[in-house]
Amino acid sequence: MDTPATRPDRGRPWYVIGLANFAIVAALSVVSWWVLADPRWSPLGVYPLPFNASLFWAILFIVFVGFNCEFAGFNRVRQPLRGGLLMVTAAAFGIAVTWILGSGLGRLMPDFDAHRAGGSGYFTGALFVLFAFFAYVMVVLNWEHWPWPQLGLRQPVTGLCDIAFIFIPTLLIYLIWGLPAMAAHPTGYAPMTINVVLGYFYALVVATILTGLCAENLPWSTAGSGGRTALAATVGNILLGSGLYFALLGVCKLLIGTGTTQALGDAIHQFPAQLGVCWNFWIILWANAFGNWPTKRGRVTNIAARILITFGLGVATFLAYYYWIAGNLLHEPVVAGALHGNALGFLDWAVLWTLFYVVGFESYGLPAAADTLPEPVDSTQEQFATTG
Repeated sequence: MDTPATRPDRGRPWYVIGLANFAIVAALSVVSWWVLADPRWSPLGVYPLPFNASLFWAILFIVFVGFNCEFAGFNRVRQPLRGGLLMVTAAAFGIAVTWILGSGLGRLMPDFDAHRAGGSGYFTGALFVLFAFFAYVMVVLNWEHWPWPQLGLRQPVTGLCDIAFIFIPTLLIYLIWGLPAMAAHPTGYAPMTINVVLGYFYALVVATILTGLCAENLPWSTAGSGGRTALAATVGNILLGSGLYFALLGVCKLLIGTGTTQALGDAIHQFPAQLGVCWNFWIILWANAFGNWPTKRGRVTNIAARILITFGLGVATFLAYYYWIAGNLLHEPVVAGALHGNALGFLDWAVLWTLFYVVGFESYGLPAAADTLPEPVDSTQEQFATTG
């Protein structure tokens, strides 16, 4: 019989580790918000811009380094230095790109000028990240880096090819749909208002992350290997995301009520993104901190359960954020009716802290969940193996 001193450490249950990760991420997000971004308490005065712009670019840096390049170079550094190095470089990248676009390019192109009213010049530059989230995350989660592994390339070359070759179509999408919606001097050629751009394209991001993490790349992977999967994922995510845009828009209108919906006007069309970021936060956290439970039932059951769980948690987070957290805890201003804040700010901040702590630091300081530990070897079998 095992004694307490000799019994193998079987880890903690998956939900205990998940809740511990959530508590740490929530605490880090709120406390750092008070220091850096809080419109009432922070001495920096960067809410909502350029704070949100730097935040978006920092997340894109994590996508480049962690998703596309799979932490090539960083994985040679031991924890916790690895996580700290990732944080510092991501923050530096986010701040540097925001400054270069706002104070550098902004001097040549008024669309990006840091001195535009309300910080909209910063937002014009950061809007590129919205389209990049869709493209660069899809290349990893759905395309599985196609075609570079099939050509024999390895990391970090595979990731660098992702970044270089996907930049051109991403930039074209930004120039067609993004930049005209935020132009300093509107020309009348914008295909969508900025609110529709935010809501619609973020719905595509939700579709990509949902199918890539919750659904394990189904149904796109059934199309065949390589380019077939990539094509199916691209077309499929656009179609699914388009449907999600209207579905999430309807859910948002139901959640906030007719009066607030009318008060928001055209801004209601960006609310699929506001609800979507709450959902994405839980999809990412569920996959990385909660072990993407369930994993041991039928595949359809696993996927359906993950979608329902993460969506339910996303809706609860949306309501808690807009009706209490944003106004009372984060001191953000009123939007309309009883709504406060902008979930694309704080919830993306929480996503960034999830990527920092759970992914970058690998939940440093927490024990492994029981399901992630190797099965213990029976002592008699181990003795037999070494002597027989």
